Amino acid sequence: PEFTQLDVELSFASPEIVYRLVEGLFVRVFKLIGSTLEAPFQRMTYADALRRYGSDKPDLRFGMELQDLTGAFAGTTFAPFAAVIEGKGEIKGLVAPQGAQLSRKALDELQEVVKRYGANALAWIKVGDEISSSLLKVLGQETIERVASAAGAVKGDAVLIVAGKSKVVAASLGALRLEVARRENLIPENVHKPLWVTEFPMFEFHEDDGRYYAMHHPFTSPLDEDLELFKRAIEEGETHLLGQLRAKAYDTVVNGVEAAGGSIRIHQRDVQGIVFRALGVSPEKAKERFGFFLEALEYGTPPHGGIAAGIERLLMAMTGIENIRDLMAFPKTASAADLMIDAPGEVDAKQLEELKLKIVKD
Repeated sequence: PEFTQLDVELSFASPEIVYRLVEGLFVRVFKLIGSTLEAPFQRMTYADALRRYGSDKPDLRFGMELQDLTGAFAGTTFAPFAAVIEGKGEIKGLVAPQGAQLSRKALDELQEVVKRYGANALAWIKVGDEISSSLLKVLGQETIERVASAAGAVKGDAVLIVAGKSKVVAASLGALRLEVARRENLIPENVHKPLWVTEFPMFEFHEDDGRYYAMHHPFTSPLDEDLELFKRAIEEGETHLLGQLRAKAYDTVVNGVEAAGGSIRIHQRDVQGIVFRALGVSPEKAKERFGFFLEALEYGTPPHGGIAAGIERLLMAMTGIENIRDLMAFPKTASAADLMIDAPGEVDAKQLEELKLKIVKD
């Protein structure tokens, strides 16, 4: 198989029960390769993971946390940065240890990394015997020194800066952080750093069609402390609050690899109805599509939830192998062919007739 999953489903479950179960499993499994994991694992909310590392699956084997530099650029007359601040965006950076030695070619290559994630450009400050910067001419020496100080850079370091919308800045710098760490050999070998990423958003906003969608699935339970805010968002039409709602969803991350993920599911009929309304599913449509399920929730469905570990991804975290195909016994080809069983195969007319199917060619 290409995808092997260890699925855990529990009745009367809570996140804490799931955490203890998975931690015990991972401690035992990693011990088989001579690696000692300490339980309980570190925990970090989704919001903190993005703020500090630009990723919802941060690799904690090395530092280089993102630094918010928006305040250091307050009052700037540099139009691109002023526009970002005016538009409630962010200006963030990371400090690359000994990055003052980065060549022009290396900086150009790093520029391409952030552009792949939507950033317009990568600005830099090098702290050597003298401070140099791609922004020196437009910002001046005093501002550059203030920004370098705000970032916590010391002699020999470089500050790499991205400005824009929060999501773009996080994704760009998150990818840049990993790239710099690989280039500069900052990632220690034979070290495993597990953590729980918790409190994922219930909903995420899609700008292409201007509506909210469930980040995981529409059956994920909201945090208890967010329930009143949730009801207010729907019943009083304050849909802008949907982006603030957090879910009982969690991922187990090891060395930047999402090794497992799960959630506690909704067991209350009224809460499930509100979630459907938040997603634009009318009560009539919800009854038509999920009537059997909604009715079942009225008869004492217990709190339930679980987690699923992708075995291949877990092996990636354990072995350090970066290409998941290298951990599949029989991976399919680029054309989706399975060479071991010679699939896909031809389906004859009789088989199609039995299944009431017809192939229509363009």
